[in-house]
Amino acid sequence: MVNIQELIDDAKCYQTIRDMRWLDGVTCPGCSSDSVIKNGRDDTQPHRQRYECRACSQRFDDLTDTIFAGHHQPLRTWIACLYLMGLNLSGLQIAAELDINKDDARAMIQRLRRGIVDRRPPVTLQGEVECDEVDVVAGHKGHPEAVKKKADRRDGGA
Repeated sequence: MVNIQELIDDAKCYQTIRDMRWLDGVTCPGCSSDSVIKNGRDDTQPHRQRYECRACSQRFDDLTDTIFAGHHQPLRTWIACLYLMGLNLSGLQIAAELDINKDDARAMIQRLRRGIVDRRPPVTLQGEVECDEVDVVAGHKGHPEAVKKKADRRDGGA
């Protein structure tokens, strides 16, 4: 079996995050200032750039305030998980493909789904909108006569 994580380049993952996150250049997540300097790299993930804000002195990195922040899995694992979710694989299949614990895979999938939902723009209805009513007849488990009596009352006892 091929380990898909070995096919993904860490440097490209981090560059993609930077490109998507900071279209107009790096800004501080605390004060939104663009007076930011690079401040080294992460010790365990050398492609993860650290920054320092000159305005508020806050330190942050490429993943600060993202859905990927604060987790032990490398960014390439998150990206691979997102890709496999797009292929409609189950949580167990994703865990097997990424060679991670099924509980970790489930937590990652939930977090990624939540991140996708949170980024969706709100639905705004425009123009003429119609709404039809729905009449649902729910049964009484084990009591079919109660359902029949309710239907008879609605139909006028017919």
